[in-house]
Amino acid sequence: MVKSAGTKAKRARVLSSRVSFQGPVFSVTTDEVEEPGGVRTRRDVIRHSGSIVVLAVDDGAKAGREAEPRILLERQYRHAAQSMMWELPAGRIDDGETSLTAAKRELFEETGYSARQWKRILHFYVSPGFLDETMTIYLARGLRAGEAQPEPDEKIATRFFTLSEAKRMALNGRIRDAKTISGILWLAQTPRPAR
Repeated sequence: MVKSAGTKAKRARVLSSRVSFQGPVFSVTTDEVEEPGGVRTRRDVIRHSGSIVVLAVDDGAKAGREAEPRILLERQYRHAAQSMMWELPAGRIDDGETSLTAAKRELFEETGYSARQWKRILHFYVSPGFLDETMTIYLARGLRAGEAQPEPDEKIATRFFTLSEAKRMALNGRIRDAKTISGILWLAQTPRPAR
């Protein structure tokens, strides 16, 4: 019998597991497993508490007519990618936080903005072949500006882009961050709310 996509598959049987690295942001476990189908193998898995992403949108109308939504993006240096990158605000879920609490905290710390309306729109695994991190994207509307409070190692510039600009940047390779591309393309295909 073939299981449908919505049916939970059998899990691997863990034969042994040990923490091979413990850092401040993630740990690595080395597991000896027997996976569904009988495959016995070693799997090194990066364990992470999960992250949030904020799709902060300004829907403000100009001169009494509907304006194109504008998306708040950040530009910062990413060492792993060896480059400056445009991204949606994002960060790790700290111990004891809900994903929504983390989203509100990260948006304020990194950009100074807060929002009146929050909606969970996407939840996904980042790279499930070796990483258990999930990301939850929240749509934030009704933005209010404030003063950012970034961490000492964060040098972040922020800027609003129209949805059409951001979509072009995602499709032509100027935006190379998967979570940001996902959020922008979600917004681009979603019908605009009635005013």
